[in-house]
Amino acid sequence: MTKSTEGDKPSSGFNPTEFFRETKEELNKVVWPDRQRLIGESAAVILIVSLSAVVIYLVDELFRWLAKLIF
Repeated sequence: MTKSTEGDKPSSGFNPTEFFRETKEELNKVVWPDRQRLIGESAAVILIVSLSAVVIYLVDELFRWLAKLIF
């Protein structure tokens, strides 16, 4: 919301109209990625998540195997 100066009264409560207007102003400031960059970064995220899942699975299987040996 907007800051009040000394002469203004502070606004009380939530004003949906002002909220959506300010939200639109902020979204207009966003620099949206082009299609190529979006695809590249999405692929990188999917790759990292997949690799992390595989590592967690392998560590889990290692601990499962060790637990069978010990217990």
